[in-house]
Amino acid sequence: MQIGVEVSRALDNRRIFIVHEDEIVRAALQFMLHDENEAHEVPTLEEAFRKAAKSSVDLILLDMGLVWKKGIAVLEEIGQKIPKARVVLVAESDDDPDAHACLSLGAHGVMGKPFTVSGVRMKVDAALGRHPSYAAWRASF
Repeated sequence: MQIGVEVSRALDNRRIFIVHEDEIVRAALQFMLHDENEAHEVPTLEEAFRKAAKSSVDLILLDMGLVWKKGIAVLEEIGQKIPKARVVLVAESDDDPDAHACLSLGAHGVMGKPFTVSGVRMKVDAALGRHPSYAAWRASF
């Protein structure tokens, strides 16, 4: 089932990895994104690195909890192993101060709960540079 899919988005299919420890969060984000993107649920960074070696990745939605566990060096590691991918941190709220601190360390955005289909798609489109108000959205960080 496709929910409000814009034709240009369906033709501009991008590969997104949803790297989150919570299976429910991964599934929800994948469901919200799969109509307009090639969205993959990935439970660990190690698996993401293995999959990325076989195909390109445009965007990684990264669990902020993984950054807390592994340290901020994980952002540099992602930049080295998947250099073309942008990283959006999935946090408890859009205002998470730790997530916003990571923006100067290699992250490209923050996506906070509660998730809505339109909100998630807007943030993903903006991070991929295909949203008309990308510059305004990016300037809000």
